[in-house]
Amino acid sequence: MDDLQLLREMRSDVGTPPPATLARGRNALLRKIDPGSGAMPDDGSRRRRVVTRRFTLAAAAALVLVGGTVAADVLIPASKGGASAEAAEVLNKAAAATIKTSDPVVKPGQYLKVDTKAVYGGSLVNSSGKQIFWKSTQNGQLYIPADLSAEWVWNREERNPVEFQDEESKADILAMYAQQKAERTPNGEFNPQAGGVLRAKGGAFLGHEPQVLIGTSLKDAASLPRDPQKLLDLIYERTKGAGKTPELEAFVTISDGLRMGAVPADLRAAMYKAAALIPGVVMADKQATVDGRKGIAIGMPLPGGGSRDDIIIDPSTGLVIGERDILLKDYPGAPAGTVQSWTAIKTSVVDSAP
Repeated sequence: MDDLQLLREMRSDVGTPPPATLARGRNALLRKIDPGSGAMPDDGSRRRRVVTRRFTLAAAAALVLVGGTVAADVLIPASKGGASAEAAEVLNKAAAATIKTSDPVVKPGQYLKVDTKAVYGGSLVNSSGKQIFWKSTQNGQLYIPADLSAEWVWNREERNPVEFQDEESKADILAMYAQQKAERTPNGEFNPQAGGVLRAKGGAFLGHEPQVLIGTSLKDAASLPRDPQKLLDLIYERTKGAGKTPELEAFVTISDGLRMGAVPADLRAAMYKAAALIPGVVMADKQATVDGRKGIAIGMPLPGGGSRDDIIIDPSTGLVIGERDILLKDYPGAPAGTVQSWTAIKTSVVDSAP
């Protein structure tokens, strides 16, 4: 697993992945542990975010990495009417609520704490040729100092399997996780399975400066347009050629930004309004529950209709409280409607960090 994938996984500290975000890296890791392993059947619809393109730092504080020069000949997708009427209404109301909700005040010496709970679905073919499924959990806390140039702290808990297909599968998965945690990493590098604490000045974990949007650092967030159409056009430009469709990639980019507790309220509001302009965005669930908290799920089905990525918004505050990856088709061991993975996000102001 490379450095970018490690940071991409910080989403589980907020997210994520939904959670389908980590499928590509997870399966690659499983194949490394067991060359005969495989993943859940893929009809081509399940999203695979390109880890060399962006990473996120824990749910509500997800930070996007990897900048890039915008090509002059980028083609912006033609308007197709934007999100569904229901989704657009929810997103625009969330934007209004965001403006009315005061951003957390982090005083000198304090931290914005982003606390994430995450559950991921996994699948592989064991040494006997049997495809097995399980779920694992990995929680984490990211501490962002009042002075963004000061030291950030990321406490990543161990990843542990918590739900198994059967007793045979349980034995295989427990053995695999024990091996992963025991593996020595080169040059004492961070072991993402075993967890631990990372520290970095200015949030530059593994040497990468945190960015609020591809090509724009967190400290330069004020330079981004607040006009929704201009912001969406910029996102289309900077994600040209990435993902399965321009619309899906734009939704993913906005979702990543919305998880960022450090993003100013006016920019969050512009992101919501920009998402309302994306064709294919739908109102997925008016009573979505994540870790006991209820919100409204706005989602984007993946090409092929195999699954849908949702962000879950608290309509009273306009904050993203979680994400989920839900199957829309039946898979072996996982019928349509199964929540493959989810993350729950909470932010608070605290006086100290580990």
